[in-house]
Amino acid sequence: MPGYCLPETRQTNKLAAKQVYLMANGDLRLSANQNCWAAQNAIEQQIAKAIESAEWEVIRAHPYKENEKHGFISSQQEGMDVFRQLDPDVPLIVAEAVWQYSHHILHGLISHRGPILTLANWSGTWPGLVGMLNLNGSLTKAGVVYSTLWTEDFSDAQFLEQLTRWFSGETIRHAIDHVTPLDRVSVGKPEKELGQALAQQLVRDKAIMGVFDEGCMGMFNAIIPDHLLNPTGVYKERLSQSALYYEATQVSDEQARESRKWMEDRGMTFETGPSHAEDLTYEQILLQCKMYIAAVRIADDFGCDTIGIQYQQGLKDLLPASDLVEGTLNNGERPPVLSRDGERVLYEGEPLPHFNEVDECAGLDGLMTYRIHKAMDQPVENTLHDLRWGDWDGSGTTKEYVWVFEISGSVPPAHLAGGWKGATSVRQPAMYFPNGGGTIKGISKPGEIVWSRIYVEDNRLKIDLGRAAVVELPLEETQRRWKETTPQWPIMHAVTYGVTRDQMMARHKSNHIQVAYANSAEEADKAMLVKAAMAQALGMEVAICGTRKEDKPW
Repeated sequence: MPGYCLPETRQTNKLAAKQVYLMANGDLRLSANQNCWAAQNAIEQQIAKAIESAEWEVIRAHPYKENEKHGFISSQQEGMDVFRQLDPDVPLIVAEAVWQYSHHILHGLISHRGPILTLANWSGTWPGLVGMLNLNGSLTKAGVVYSTLWTEDFSDAQFLEQLTRWFSGETIRHAIDHVTPLDRVSVGKPEKELGQALAQQLVRDKAIMGVFDEGCMGMFNAIIPDHLLNPTGVYKERLSQSALYYEATQVSDEQARESRKWMEDRGMTFETGPSHAEDLTYEQILLQCKMYIAAVRIADDFGCDTIGIQYQQGLKDLLPASDLVEGTLNNGERPPVLSRDGERVLYEGEPLPHFNEVDECAGLDGLMTYRIHKAMDQPVENTLHDLRWGDWDGSGTTKEYVWVFEISGSVPPAHLAGGWKGATSVRQPAMYFPNGGGTIKGISKPGEIVWSRIYVEDNRLKIDLGRAAVVELPLEETQRRWKETTPQWPIMHAVTYGVTRDQMMARHKSNHIQVAYANSAEEADKAMLVKAAMAQALGMEVAICGTRKEDKPW
């Protein structure tokens, strides 16, 4: 028999006892990694001190890159190169002070045999907690066992105690006693019947989810496999962002100007300037309006019930940001879009539900919410937000812990105090958006909301649902929170009922959270229970998180 040339067996670097890898996953965009490196580096120094206090030694899993001026893993290929050199049995900490692309390192974490800890700072400016929640959701979907910690102070006694327990081999588990399985919740007969009927209608008549390029920003957790999505009656139409770009170039300047004028006539303000590199310009807004018209027409072409635009990779090099487009699509009152022949108004009088960053979990959730709220005569506009940050109210207006829900795209003006009159479009930060484009900035109006998240775990769809209030804070406190996060984006001051900060962090399987208003607390309770019944009838595992407004259990 001939001898075969066997592949060479790679020898990994073996570490000594009580040594731990420290890894920093980053963005795909060089400008973001360079701007964020100083904050990441500072936090790594604090983490190193905490590890040393536990009598362990930090071994950084990958070097600082002098030519790029940062020390992040910035691509999937780089992540694979890093993991090839690591001892797969050594404990590994992924430390996050910033947004990160989970797919850069997910492959290595899936095959890593040693204990894994995801670790985030608590900061709105440097949103490690947002990046960590995305990575946690991705690990959960992939079936990887991991521990997770977050802290405002890496020298805090409780944090150090939890870190020591992890070093001793314990998988860290946090209290989630705020979670109640739906089977233990009393759902009224009318709500159950409506939820089940809506589920039966969706499965029977089916719906189309238009996906403009899948897998945005490394969000593995945001992709619903077809074999899990299709039983709900929803099927993907896989669309191309290149088609969206082309269609936008076919929209006339006159049509785009009419869309902008429609917004301005209803009170929206555009903060413009002369510099393409630094300001929101006339040309950027014109292109955004063209993209809006193009998106509606393509959705109509394919009969889409909901669509998601990836934007970040690909379109960012061709067009301004899609945020103005996304929020406008999600609003019931929006500029009319005619078919190409001018014979029809497309999706007249209703939103075209859009899921930011092609988060398909949010897309399914948003479609369900739209149908439920329409059937119940509740506000149909809904959106995802980043679970961006939270803090105690510095103004003394409320004694409750107030979350900052914030996202650049998808927020409809109907959610803002003043509606279109309360909306201002300002240029997206150049660090992420080289071609500019305006947001829909504003302050979310006070009211009762339902929050939710669909996610994948154990190869099935699951959904967490809860109730919250949007509170009004003084402008000075709002400005403080904007300054701590991203002042160009719309903000929602949310108080979750019966869910603490740490309970939310322990349970939530995404950086995103879906929200929708109801006309009253009682109606919000009922809308949540209808959604729970609909989700269960669609085959999802359902959990109710927290309490009613009155602190009563479900």
